[in-house]
Formats: sequence, structure tokens, C-alpha cells
Amino acid sequence: MKSTLFSLLLWFLALPALAALDPGVVRQLAAEDSDDKITAIRQLGASGDADALALLKALADDALLTTPDGRVFLMPEDTALDAATGAAIDPAPEEYESISINNRIRAELANAIAGLRLLSAERATRLAAARELQSNTGIELVPILERAQSLENDAAIRKLLGFALAQANLASPDPAIRLAAVNVLADSANPATRNLLLPLTDAATESDPAVREAAADAIRAIESHLVIGQLLGQIFSGLSLGSILLLAALGLAITYGVMGVINMAHGELLMIGAYTTYFIQTLFRAHLPEWLDWYVLAAIPAAFATAALVGMLLERTVIRRLYGRPLETLLATWGLSLILIQAARVLFGAQNVEVANPAWMSGGVELMAGLVLPWNRIAIIGFTLFVLGLMWALMQKTRLGLFVRAVTQNRPMAGCVGVPTGRVDTLAFGLGAGIAGLGGVALSQIANVGPDMGQGYIVDSFLVVVLGGVGQLAGAVWAALGLGVVTKFLEGWSGAVIAKIVVLLIVIVFIQKRPQGLFALKGRFVEN
Repeated sequence: MKSTLFSLLLWFLALPALAALDPGVVRQLAAEDSDDKITAIRQLGASGDADALALLKALADDALLTTPDGRVFLMPEDTALDAATGAAIDPAPEEYESISINNRIRAELANAIAGLRLLSAERATRLAAARELQSNTGIELVPILERAQSLENDAAIRKLLGFALAQANLASPDPAIRLAAVNVLADSANPATRNLLLPLTDAATESDPAVREAAADAIRAIESHLVIGQLLGQIFSGLSLGSILLLAALGLAITYGVMGVINMAHGELLMIGAYTTYFIQTLFRAHLPEWLDWYVLAAIPAAFATAALVGMLLERTVIRRLYGRPLETLLATWGLSLILIQAARVLFGAQNVEVANPAWMSGGVELMAGLVLPWNRIAIIGFTLFVLGLMWALMQKTRLGLFVRAVTQNRPMAGCVGVPTGRVDTLAFGLGAGIAGLGGVALSQIANVGPDMGQGYIVDSFLVVVLGGVGQLAGAVWAALGLGVVTKFLEGWSGAVIAKIVVLLIVIVFIQKRPQGLFALKGRFVEN
């Protein structure tokens, strides 16, 4: 508030070089009746005057004062200044109070201030103001909108100003102007615009039949735009979910393909990655607060290493002793998952912990009205592509990748030619667990972090592996993205529970027709 008052003081000190505001309109701001205040606000907002903008901001900040006889002034830094002329008032009034405003007046103020901000030299200010005027724009703003549009060189802002001007012209007494406004708004994809046009389809509200017909056509066009936006939003949400499933399933595809182990504790490896992210965030808050926005980058290698070490420990101590016995392995890994869940409860508590998005992952990018792509989900998709690229390079360009592919295709023959299958098992299990840990880092940015968080992804991860084809990287990618998109579309149609059931039935039917999955594993051992 002090900084605002100081800026107002500087503005008023420079006021003699500027044109004074209409004293009658300024005094009307202190009227008892709200309608009189709104009339004055609209007149000041339509003036396009920078002086009016400062005055309305002062009113919005409760910094505009009035005396019992109706004089309106400001008093920044103990200096009383006339609100209309900026002249000093000496002596300063002894009895005064702030001009009171209600929610209705505040709404009018917001519109008037946004209209005046359209003339700012800063593009960001003009863009924000144009966006604020995309609903409930009154006809009193037509002059300033026309002036701003004529002065605006930015195409994006001009388009927004065109929509705002068309909304204001819906209240014009001229049917031709209303018809032109309706035709402009037909290109809008804003649900609020549709609601503004609905009354114009009623003969009791709109007398001109051409305007009514155009309004009905515009509503249909807007609804088609909204459907397109909804479809794009569902596809993006599906790709985001598919990215998480892919990170969870990549490691499982390696371990299941190499060792044939049904690891029921794989979801808890995601949990370990998420809790590692929380731990790194806590360290940054305590010791490196100035670098807090970059804790995620430090959490990525830490989560990979922690989950990989836990995975290799599980393989060495328990799973290695149960190779070739799938039922015992399933039961043992299920027991390990319960142990890991309880360990998380002991270390971090039973309640969910907070993992905050960094500032650079907050917010989103608006592609169209009603369609905002969050930066955290965009980052997750990009991170998944990065991990996928590293996985491809590891599997195709390194000695370890060659060994993993050899063991996956034909374990006995790989052992006969000198591949250390036991060491490959351990390293492959650690690699798969580490990738699950990376999935936990991504998951921590969009979901609650708690002891049971991994339970909801283990079944979906197995579905991805089975649907894509055992040990097939390309199959896992297509299966994860496909299941993510299909799930989001089904959720919008039938709800989350029914969507899960339908997806499971689809996978069962597909596996019945094609047991090898989308991409069959090639190799002499498999073919025999």
C-alpha cells in the first residue's frame, strides 16, 4: 500500500503538466448511491486518460478519501492532494474517510482499469488487460476499445480486443452493429461467450431475426470449438498419463523380459523415487533456499541411484533365490512391497508429504480458451522422451544393452557364449528399479506422495508390458501412450472406475487374439 501511495504522490506532483479530470465526475465517485459511482467510473474508464487510471487504482486500493462536504482527495505521505487537479490542499482536511465500494462497484472498477491499461506501453500489461476483458464488457468501453485496437500492432492482442469490442457491441441499439458483433464472436472458443449469446436467440430479448439466427449459428460454431478443445485436452491428459505409465513400465519391461520375474514391489520403487524427491526438496529448503527451484534436477540422479540400489539389494537377497518359481516370486515380491510401504510409514509418516512444483513448472500455456497445458505435465512428457532416448542408447549402443538383449532372447545360449547372466540379472534389475525411481520423480510433481502411491500403478504397468510385448521398448511406448489416451477418453465418458474395467477387458481381448503383444520378441529360443 505504501508503494502504491508513493507512486500516486509522484504522479500527482507531475499533474500540472497534464489535463485535469472533470471535477464533477470525480466528486461523483463519493456519491452515496452505487449507480452514481458506477456512472462516474464508466465515464473515467471511457476517457482513455492516464490520470483516470491512477485515480481508479487509488479507489480500488481504498486510498481515495472524501470529506463530509463531498471533496475527493488523496493523502500520500501526509500531503493532501485534490483528486481532480492534483493541487495541494492546505490546510489538509481533518475529517475524512475512505470512499466505500462494494463487490458490484469493484467489478466495474476492474473492467474500467483493464480498459485503461490497454493503452500501456508494456505488451504484457496490454495482453493481461485484454484477457481480463473477455467477459462482461459493457458498451461504455466501446470508445476506449476502438482506440486501443486502432493503436495496437500485436496480432494476438488485436484479436482479443476484437472479441472484447464485439461483446461490448452486443448491447448496441443498432441491429447492424449487433449482427457484426455476433459474427465476430462466432470465432471465439470461450464458454462465457456462448452464455452471452444465448439470450440473443430469444425473441423476447432480441427483436431482429437476422441477429437471432446469427446468434444461433455462432453458438453452434463455439460449441464445435469447445468440443475440439475438449478432445485436445483429453489427448494431452492421455499422453501425460501415458508418460507416467511408460516410466513405470520401462523398468518392469526390462526385469520381466530378462528374468521373467513378476515383481509386485515395482510400484514401491516409484514410491522410493518420489520420497527421494521429497528428501532432496527438504535438504534444499534447509541449506540451499536460493536454489530451491532447481531441487528437481538434483533429485533425478538421487532417485535413480536410491531406487537402483534398493532394486539390486532385493534381487541379490530374495529374488535370485526364486528364479524359475513364478508363484513363489510373486508372493515374495508382494511381501517385499508391504515391507517397503511400512518402512515409508515409519520414516516419513502415514500421511502424504508435500512436494511442491518449482516456479518454472508452475502455471501453463493456453492454446485456446478452455485449453491450458500445465507446464509440469509438459515437463514430464519431455522428461519421459529424454529417459526413453537414454534407454534406447543404452540398449542399442552399449555392452550392457547387448548382454541384456541376448539374455532376454535366449538365456542358455547367452550363458554358453560367455555372457555373465547372473551379473546381467543384477544390473538389469537395478536399471529397471532406477527407471522406476525416475518415474517417482515425475509422479511427485502431479500426484500425492504417500506410502501407498505405487499401488495404483503396478497393474497398469503390467498391462503396458504385456500389451506391448515382453522386452520390447517400442511396444512399451505405444502401449503406454495408447492406454493413457484411451483411459482418459473413457474417463470422460463413463468415469474412472468403469474406464479401468473397460481398459482391462480391451487388453484381455487383445491378448487372446495376439498373445505376443504388439511387438513379438524375436529369437530362436522364442520361436521354438
